[in-house]
Amino acid sequence: MSKAQPVLIAGTWRDSKSVGSFEPDNPRTRQSTGETYPVSGLEEVEEAVEAAATASEQLQAHYPEGVARFLEVFADRIEARRDEIVEMAATETGYPTSPRLNDIELPRTTDQIRQAAAAARDRAWSMATIDSASGVRSMFAALEGGVAVFGPNNFPLAFNSIAGGDFAAAIAAGCPVIAKANSSHPGTTRLLAEEAFAALADARLPPATVQLIYRTEHDVGKRLVGHPRIGATGYTGSRHAGLTLKEAADLAGKPIYLELSSVNPVYILPGALRERSDAIAEEFQASCLMGTGQFCTNPGIVVMLKGADTDAFVQSVSGRFDDAVVGTLLAAGVESGMTDSVETLAGAGAKLITGGKAEAGEGFSYANTLLTVTGKQFLTNPETLQTEAFGNESLFVIASDLDEAIEIARHFEGNLTGCVYSDTEGSDDEAYERIEPLLRRKVGRLLNDKMPTGVAVVPSMNHGGPFPATGHPGFTAVGIPASLLRFTMLQSFDNVRPHRLPAPLQDANPLNIQRLVDGTWTDAVVG
Repeated sequence: MSKAQPVLIAGTWRDSKSVGSFEPDNPRTRQSTGETYPVSGLEEVEEAVEAAATASEQLQAHYPEGVARFLEVFADRIEARRDEIVEMAATETGYPTSPRLNDIELPRTTDQIRQAAAAARDRAWSMATIDSASGVRSMFAALEGGVAVFGPNNFPLAFNSIAGGDFAAAIAAGCPVIAKANSSHPGTTRLLAEEAFAALADARLPPATVQLIYRTEHDVGKRLVGHPRIGATGYTGSRHAGLTLKEAADLAGKPIYLELSSVNPVYILPGALRERSDAIAEEFQASCLMGTGQFCTNPGIVVMLKGADTDAFVQSVSGRFDDAVVGTLLAAGVESGMTDSVETLAGAGAKLITGGKAEAGEGFSYANTLLTVTGKQFLTNPETLQTEAFGNESLFVIASDLDEAIEIARHFEGNLTGCVYSDTEGSDDEAYERIEPLLRRKVGRLLNDKMPTGVAVVPSMNHGGPFPATGHPGFTAVGIPASLLRFTMLQSFDNVRPHRLPAPLQDANPLNIQRLVDGTWTDAVVG
């Protein structure tokens, strides 16, 4: 076993005071990458939280210009080191370097970091509100303390704990970050942390603004999210682990924002099938198998009405799944999780159409899998039949009629997305108008005639939804500046002298932003 990689604590790269170690695997070879990483104990986490709390105080003097400069320099440095970062991410995840990592995910990562920098400077997101008669003014601003970020396994760059959306939003809001690397790609996270640390020095920010640990034991993780001096936590991962952390954070009264699980229901109405069945089958295959299905927006349930066109569609998709290459999964745990999930669905009455076998491709893998169940069966056991299979799998639910399809919508849990395919001639409009109001309240993002996999990094995006998609339906993990609000508090100023007010609340409006002044949104000077 090689020497363990260092942690970044309190402004210093150093050997960990570890309580254990682990080695990540290369998913394509099922062998260790050859690097060793430490498991941080309570002492190390306590030190990181205290250092972040101190940096939180210091960071106010550098906000917003120093924070914005840090983010811009960091994005530049990631791009300058892109070859090494992409190669490490490919080794640790099995994803192809091109186009997935180099051409899609890395540019998305640096783009959202630069969007965060612009938001920090602009501060229109602070929702400055002024009431002249009472002398009370308010705005959103950074929480006290650091933000702990737990990154997921499926996006080693764009959702990375030290470069992804939660990280960028927390920093842009003015909060230091304690990054807990995902065990599937600790080496990628280490390389990104090296560039973040260098960017801190360039921007002259407090050196503990960014810290990195790789793994903790469960009790230590619970202490981290519930620590008296932590500000908040952003978590993306499994429902079980997320809810365990939420229990600890809630007990301590600490905010925690969770992205947990989602099956992203897709309704394909009869007219759409008659009109363009082959095109929809092609779109569905591409969406469901993209990245070996390891997307939080993967279409995991498809609802259709019973009939010959539906039978033909199911047969067509089954053939496409059989012919498609079986991709590599991120880890042994993902492979075993697929086995468990498919067995759970089958145990609840789902019939296997194709697939259902582990080790069907290169490295960690599972055969491209389709299952089917009747609408009546689904309604008998909706909770179990919404079990998420994180990978290249989907469940077709065949309703006997429109009324049953509508009832199915009532039984969906909360999801990130929901989609309805309808024809262009209007024959599906009545069905759409009955399904949409029910589906709309079950999902964060509603789509028409488009698979849900892609998540545009634009201000209007909502990457959230009702539980269990997330821990709170009012927030998004993607979409700057809205994503910043998770790591802020509402600050009110009552009769505070004008020269002591923060810039967004000053009469002169030096930032030239829209403000709610006496009930009217305006960028005008007050007085």
